[in-house]
Amino acid sequence: MSSISLKNVTKTFGAKTVLGNIHVDVPAGEFLVLLGPSGCGKSTLLRMLAGLETVSSGEIHLGQRRVDTLPPSARDMAFVFQSYALYPHMTVRRNITFPLIMRKFRWWFHIPVLGHFAKRRIESSPEVRELVDRTAKILSLTEMMDRHPRTLSGGQRQRVALGRAMVRQPEVFLMDEPLSNLDAKLRSSMRAEIIKLHRDLGGTFVYVTHDQIEAMTMGTRIVLMHAGEAQQIGTPREIYTNPANTFVARFIGTPAMNLVHARIDGGRLAIGELRMPLPAHLGVRGASSGAEVLVGVRPNALAIGTDPAQPGMAGTVALVEHVGAESIVTVRLDTARTAHDRDDGVGDEIMVTQAGYSTLQAGDKVRVSLDLTQAVLFSPESGRRISNDIPLPAEAPHAAPGFSTQH
Repeated sequence: MSSISLKNVTKTFGAKTVLGNIHVDVPAGEFLVLLGPSGCGKSTLLRMLAGLETVSSGEIHLGQRRVDTLPPSARDMAFVFQSYALYPHMTVRRNITFPLIMRKFRWWFHIPVLGHFAKRRIESSPEVRELVDRTAKILSLTEMMDRHPRTLSGGQRQRVALGRAMVRQPEVFLMDEPLSNLDAKLRSSMRAEIIKLHRDLGGTFVYVTHDQIEAMTMGTRIVLMHAGEAQQIGTPREIYTNPANTFVARFIGTPAMNLVHARIDGGRLAIGELRMPLPAHLGVRGASSGAEVLVGVRPNALAIGTDPAQPGMAGTVALVEHVGAESIVTVRLDTARTAHDRDDGVGDEIMVTQAGYSTLQAGDKVRVSLDLTQAVLFSPESGRRISNDIPLPAEAPHAAPGFSTQH
């Protein structure tokens, strides 16, 4: 296994920049997930790692080697495609063995009779059979080795594609949304298999997905991307608890983080008529009284009650969703306004999770209290997170909104 280093990697198509100055260091043995919405550039970045797309500028290093100028065959990376890309006329055994056959490819393999016997000889050699059989056992494919891909389920085909990558014993595994074609139950079981595979092999994995559940459960670190830029790089816990900007806050988490308009009032935080002491971690350095902020709080850090004397934000229940172990209650606030994210503009609803089956109904008058020890603050102008270490920016009202790429 080897480390990967991306240094200011950029990709342009004509005048359009689809990836801008991506800088990521991936230690050997890490499971790195490239996460983001469709069109953010994550698959393009993976294809550039594999050599299937050229690099417009910047450098890609595998260990101590610079590889961005090398062809795919010289990079020692195995690619698992979203569509499996199995050979339909070959058995499972031949599909898995094929990379080993091609490793010993000679020009005369194109001669029908000679090529056929040469491939069979490689396939039946003791070292190749042992490696293929061991791989099949790990992936529970032993009973399927003589079957063709058309007779397999989606999960079985995906395991064959993983096996074909494993037998190469590459320095890096690259996976482009390999579970997106599977149903929810099968995705869950395949996630567990890939996690176990990474643990057993100890290899370096780079995995592309738009599914935050896959990213949060599988990755040791996540690169969250948007519009061709890395919005934040960190562990799943870091990204969930300390989002770098409002895009990250709204993308990570189900339901997403609530964003509530507020202002600094001395040492207190004012949300409508509600006044709360600022916890030490939210004490904004250099903030003047009256400074506008966005308060980010997760739905599980909110409490909801029907007592009108209870301190909190007044509102009306708009929707109650029962999702098994918990209920998701959407509340339309009476006074405060919330921002869903910078693309959606300003709204006036927040979401609260309750354990079990909620008895609340649409139209109920409620009070919502929030736990500021679990909150974060953002600048309304830039969307960036602010804290004691990051002072509230003194930005002009006309400043263009943007997002930090630092983590």
